[in-house]
Amino acid sequence: MWSREVEESLGFTEKLKSWLSWSWTYVCFIWFGMVLIMIYVLWSPLKLQETLTSVFLNTLTPKFYVALTGTSSLISGLILIFEWWYFRKYGTSFIEQVSVSHLRPLLGGVESSSTTGLFSSVNGEAEPRPSVSECKVWRNPLNLFRGAEYNRYTWVTGKEPLTYYDMNLSAQDHQTFFTGDTQQLKPEDAVMQKAWRERNPQARIRAAYQAIEMNHECAAAYVLLAEEEATTITEAERLFKKALSIVLFLHTRSQHEAWFSFYQYINLLVYIKRRLAMCARKLGRIKEAVKMMRDLMKEFPLLGMLNIHENLLEALLELQAYADVQAVLAKYDDISLPKSATICYTSALLKARAVSDKFSPEAASRRGLSTAEMNAVEAIHRAVEFNPHVPKYLLEMKSLILPPEHILKRGDSEAVAYAFFHLQHWKRAEGALNLLHCTWEGTFRIIPYPLEKGHLFYPYPGCTETADRELLPSFHEVSVYPKKELPFFILFTAGLCSFTAILAMLTHQFPELMGVFAKAFFSTLFAPLGFFADKMESFMPSSFWHQLTRI
Repeated sequence: MWSREVEESLGFTEKLKSWLSWSWTYVCFIWFGMVLIMIYVLWSPLKLQETLTSVFLNTLTPKFYVALTGTSSLISGLILIFEWWYFRKYGTSFIEQVSVSHLRPLLGGVESSSTTGLFSSVNGEAEPRPSVSECKVWRNPLNLFRGAEYNRYTWVTGKEPLTYYDMNLSAQDHQTFFTGDTQQLKPEDAVMQKAWRERNPQARIRAAYQAIEMNHECAAAYVLLAEEEATTITEAERLFKKALSIVLFLHTRSQHEAWFSFYQYINLLVYIKRRLAMCARKLGRIKEAVKMMRDLMKEFPLLGMLNIHENLLEALLELQAYADVQAVLAKYDDISLPKSATICYTSALLKARAVSDKFSPEAASRRGLSTAEMNAVEAIHRAVEFNPHVPKYLLEMKSLILPPEHILKRGDSEAVAYAFFHLQHWKRAEGALNLLHCTWEGTFRIIPYPLEKGHLFYPYPGCTETADRELLPSFHEVSVYPKKELPFFILFTAGLCSFTAILAMLTHQFPELMGVFAKAFFSTLFAPLGFFADKMESFMPSSFWHQLTRI
């Protein structure tokens, strides 16, 4: 019984809200019409025009105009300061927030961009949203070789492509991966730990040779030389193969030693095999590189955090083995796995490739999008929402730089790393870049306040700009999204404040002249209403005015 009464009261409330929402527009029109009728009725009997112009305006002194404009300027300035502070803190206008949160629900409005059901797992359970304040930096799966590639850029341009923050992260990775977290370090391992922390490349190389003198079986030292001293990929591959032979021997021997040594050699083995596969990819032996990557993923399936599948996707795209690429995506583009620009944009590339050769914006606007074209457009929107920086690099609207050794997912650093290696694959698919050019900006129309609210992914992190500025060199202009546009009410208040401040200053300096202007303005403002009332009076019978006066 009680529940039935609650349902009836809720139904009545919903009906009342819908009625208010329907009648609001008509109430405004009725009120405006009543105001006009009242002015028309009272204009002649009460002689409003003469009262306003002769009695009211003539009695106002210049001090009144100074006080009026000064007070208006002060009030509008305070509103502007409060609006700006609220916008800087919460990202929206206070007036707009109040109207959306309180007035709109009262009038029956609903939120247009509900996120219900967007963060559900496969089993239907709610998936926890990642914290937007936590920006995790990942090792770039396709990072270049310092000696053979990064240093060449420095020799030619004189610019450093890597930041100290980026190289420091790499040093920490190498210490953890190659020397382990143990107090019982060998002498050569202690030397290598210091070598990774050295800022000077020559000091690192000298320390590597010192470690080799202590122990000719120091594989980590050969890894450092392959990364930083080798000036060509061929030379780097030779040093990595030498390190691999040492690690395989030590790995076999370490299976009967302490457990930490065993895992230390496992890390070295995976790292070296991966870099050898990348050497083969760079030297044109792509099928060999693909085989090495597949074997590595099959042999060490628990090391998925290294993202070796991204190396595999790039190599398969170079072979144009699109069916194999789709098979890899089907395994790693899962709702429970973390996404990356490589996964999202490769999926978009495959769907765009199926329709891009015959796609025409004019034809699509006439006949509408087909199912395949709609799938391609939705895949592009999904990719752009995940990382909005990539399209400008793919469309060559922004110049590329060498990718850093670490990337921030959904950041400009990840966009640079992806476009650096995958731009050629988009160019190879005929019409894919044209389809991207025609559709990518539509993502920002779908999401209110671009990327501040999640649509297919969790909301775009606001800390990406700070992390990207530390990862990318100073000569690179970091892309920043979302660019918060100033709300209308802040712009309106700023204009109102400026206008009233100018009026206040002019009134203070020239009170007599501004008083004349004010009187002329009000006279001009009410003149049309008097003309309208006089015209309407000529059409009305005199008996009407006698009855109105008597009332």
